[in-house]
Amino acid sequence: MPAARPRLLYVTDLAYPARGRRYCDEDIHLTARLRDSFDLALCHPLDAAALMDGFDAVVVRNSGPVIGYQKEYDTFRERALAEGTRVYNPLHGRGDMAGKQYLLDLTTAGYPVIPTVDRPEDLHRLPAADAYAVKPKAGADSIGLRFLAHEELAGLRYDGLLVQPRVDFRYEVSFYFVDDLFQYALHAPDPARRWVLEPYEPTGDDLDFARRFVDWNTLDHGIQRVDACRAPGGELLLVELEDLNPYLSLDRVPEETRDRFVTAFTDSLHRFLAA
Repeated sequence: MPAARPRLLYVTDLAYPARGRRYCDEDIHLTARLRDSFDLALCHPLDAAALMDGFDAVVVRNSGPVIGYQKEYDTFRERALAEGTRVYNPLHGRGDMAGKQYLLDLTTAGYPVIPTVDRPEDLHRLPAADAYAVKPKAGADSIGLRFLAHEELAGLRYDGLLVQPRVDFRYEVSFYFVDDLFQYALHAPDPARRWVLEPYEPTGDDLDFARRFVDWNTLDHGIQRVDACRAPGGELLLVELEDLNPYLSLDRVPEETRDRFVTAFTDSLHRFLAA
């Protein structure tokens, strides 16, 4: 049973060199607030497996792309599952936590997602485009991303790769959820400056779009970010369903919104520990 003040191991890479934003500032702010309700210690993702036994739960936050420490992450995940360690977000997420396979699954199921294939015989399923994005299934943070012309796809080795049409979108928009509760949305009005984010007021249709993917993921607890782009025809298309360690861009929202998010996060952690 959790202690009177639950003990959290908060996993973050404070020195991760993120482009256009400072992960460490976000986690310093969040942990300062969480200490009001929890006994809390921070650790680097490489140390999580060795330290997690002394805590009631492990909270994985801005820990950087797993592809940079895949072996150590796999060890942490295997131990946590074998020992029944509570990990937040829970390890059964179906989004980026499990790689990019969900983009293929959602394409096949007819969800509003950028069409995605991983076999040369399926290229005909993609709409015509000036260029095609090629990315590793295990990638993150644009690692390994490249753009190819259609004629270059024929000679591509498809082992572990995904192919998508390059969408000439109007802007990108992200929807942030705690459990199944929508918190706020941010968008990048200039596609060339994707990390210059501004608050976005979603329509009812926008929220219905985002909730479809949160519902599909079936996580009862946790923080999720639904990344989408506004296609030329006006529709939203899923770019990414981030359910492992989504950066929250809390410095881009008003203080009232930030406070409401921290309250929702804290309440979610209490519910998670009591489940």
